[in-house]
This record gives sequence, structure tokens and C-alpha cells, in this order.
Amino acid sequence: MAGRRLSRKTGEVWVPKAGWVRFRWSRAVPEGAKSYRVKMDRAGRWHISFAVIPDPVPAPGNGQVAGIDRGVAVSAALSTGDLLHAPGLTVRERLRLRRLERTLARAKRGSNRRGQARHAIARLRARETDRRKDWTEKTSTGIARRFDLIRVEDLQIKNMTRSAKGTRQNPGRNVRAKAGLNRGILGSGWGLLVRRLEDKAPGRVEKINPAFTSQRCSACGQVDRGSRESQAVFRCTACGFAGNADVNAAINIAAGHAVTARGGDGTTRPVNREPHLLLPSA
Repeated sequence: MAGRRLSRKTGEVWVPKAGWVRFRWSRAVPEGAKSYRVKMDRAGRWHISFAVIPDPVPAPGNGQVAGIDRGVAVSAALSTGDLLHAPGLTVRERLRLRRLERTLARAKRGSNRRGQARHAIARLRARETDRRKDWTEKTSTGIARRFDLIRVEDLQIKNMTRSAKGTRQNPGRNVRAKAGLNRGILGSGWGLLVRRLEDKAPGRVEKINPAFTSQRCSACGQVDRGSRESQAVFRCTACGFAGNADVNAAINIAAGHAVTARGGDGTTRPVNREPHLLLPSA
């Protein structure tokens, strides 16, 4: 590697036609890095990244299986009962973003005012992305260290976040609501979380059929959409089991059994006998 360390927080690298360029040494560079890439992001920040394939996270060897249910209100719910939320912009930052977007819409094209608004918006968006990436890295590492086997739903995120605008001849319905849902899905980092889990725990991540995992009772196995009382509450109409809806779905995912609807009430066999988190009765 054509680079060297100057101090605890500073290093420099040889860039052709530019000479020695200093950079902030934000993390350790493993031995064996032979190439690097310098790029500028949309917020105007320069980054240098070294091409190194890190070693996978070793399995703990405890035989534990984790199911992960991904959502919008709760970014990732684990079958152990953990509810994880991907960070985003704060309330004040979101208000500032809305003001900047209004300023951008009113500004004249090519003006300095428009350029300043675009740059300020890009900085806020980059801050949000950085927080989501940092959360994903820490979360994926923690999960890979805790469980031997990780099961997630096999979701087609690209299809799920496709625009509902339609065409002029065949316009879409509920376009604004669908756009808000798309932003929530992308902001929760669904794809990035699974991608990093597969990188850090190769061979230990399984994707299962997502059919009816949110409608199935993890205690008795009945499938009934009426059991999902709300986004957060699941109350089985057959056995009366009550718990967090996302955790209930995560337990079904951890069991690894896809459910097939076959008319009638769709009742199936129990797949999980582990203790559950109970909600207080209403």
C-alpha cells in the first residue's frame, strides 16, 4: 500500500498526479491492503477506502437460531424480543429539511441560492445515510456474534418499493401513501442489513418464504388475519395468545416454516413451544 501513518488520527497516501494526500485515520486498515479508492460523495466530502476483504464473524457455537422480522415502525424485530430501530434525522433536522426543500422549489435554476439549498439538503441526506449505515454495521455484527443461524424473510425489496405513479393513461392509486411507505422501507435499511449479515456470517443466513408469517400464531399455529389487531399487537383468535406482532412474526421466521393457505381457517400445527412475551390484558 502506497500510504503511511503519521499520527494516531492522521495518515497520508500517495495519489498519482497529486502527490501525498493526508486523510483522517478513522479506523484500522488491515494488513494486506494493496489498493484504495478516493471519491467525493454528494455532500462534497472526500473519502478514501482501502480494498480489503475482512474475515467473517466466527459463529458462537451455541446452537441458537434467530428470526428477524423487518418492518417500518420497527426496523428489525428479533425472535428473542429485541426491537431495533434504524436511526434517522431528528425532529429539528426533518423540519429544516422541509424548509430547505421549499426553498429549493422556489429558487431560480442556476442561482447561488438554489446551489446552497441543494448542498444543505445533500448534507442532511448524507447524515441520515451515515447513521443508517453505522447502525447496520453494529447491528449485523452483534447478531452474527450472538446466533449460529439467522433466518430472514425472502423479500423482493426492489419490487416492494416500486413507484405506484403509473402512467398518464393508467394512473396509480394512493400514490402519496405508497411513496411514504417506500421511503419508510428504504429508510429502515432492509436490504443493507441482510446483505451485511450475509457478508459477516456466510453460510449462516437463511431466507424463508414470508407467506403469512405475520398472521400465524407462534403458540398454536393458527393463521388468521384477524389476530393482527394492529401494527404492534397480535392476539390469537384461537388460543388467546397475546404479544408483540413483530416479535410473533420473528418467532415464526425463526421456526423456518412457510405457511400455505388452504381454505377454511388455515389452521396448522404449532411450530414453537418457547416462552413468549405477554402483553397485559386490555
